[in-house]
Amino acid sequence: MHIIIRRTPEEVGECAADIIAPYVRSGATLGLATGSTPTPTYNELIRRHRSEGLSFAGCRAFLLDEYYGLPANHEQSYYATIRRELTSHVDIDDANVHSLDGTAENPHQAAEEYEQAIADAGGVDIQLLGVGSNGHIAFNEPLSSLRSRTRLIDLHPQTIADNARFFDNESEVPRQALSQGIGTILEARSIVLVATGSNKAAAVRALVEGPLAAYCPASALQLHNDATVVIDEAAAVELAEFHTYKAYDPYWA
Repeated sequence: MHIIIRRTPEEVGECAADIIAPYVRSGATLGLATGSTPTPTYNELIRRHRSEGLSFAGCRAFLLDEYYGLPANHEQSYYATIRRELTSHVDIDDANVHSLDGTAENPHQAAEEYEQAIADAGGVDIQLLGVGSNGHIAFNEPLSSLRSRTRLIDLHPQTIADNARFFDNESEVPRQALSQGIGTILEARSIVLVATGSNKAAAVRALVEGPLAAYCPASALQLHNDATVVIDEAAAVELAEFHTYKAYDPYWA
């Protein structure tokens, strides 16, 4: 696992975009996350598309997860969110942006079909992740199996509370989601996880320095051969080596 620390969320987004852009140029299959943390990354990719000609035309994309019970046209569905935040602003074919079906009558079958669609596409080349304050990745909540596959998941009360800011009130937040599993995520050839803000500091410490454990699903990235964690200073403050790092790295001079 490679750790990169930047001062601000915007600099985190620029750094993550630096990692992702070469994959975009090669027409890679992208794994996309939603939520507020990836927004600076997406903003920077959109800027490079508009100002530098970065083309997504040859790419395909798979979303990590989807609220169960929300139709695709709901403004808080991840189908709608990723189009609003990224894909409608670049030149990727909308038919190549794949999402889980939050209204599937048989969610277990929908999960199996999504796994097969990823496999048929040759797998994900680079997966962008965020991390929840309780250490979840995608909607793999604490105590998820580290070998889990795409499935229907009950959301943790902390996740529901954290995501209430996107809805009028907490009662509107769905209680279940369809999500790629940890095992599914780890099959991506490369992974970049972004985390910003002091509310993510404990999760960052657990995923980077803690044991490999189901209580922190993001710690599974310790098993991956090409995982990069890009965090801002606020998210890094609980890392044991953070202040030492600042002392010897010229970046912080």
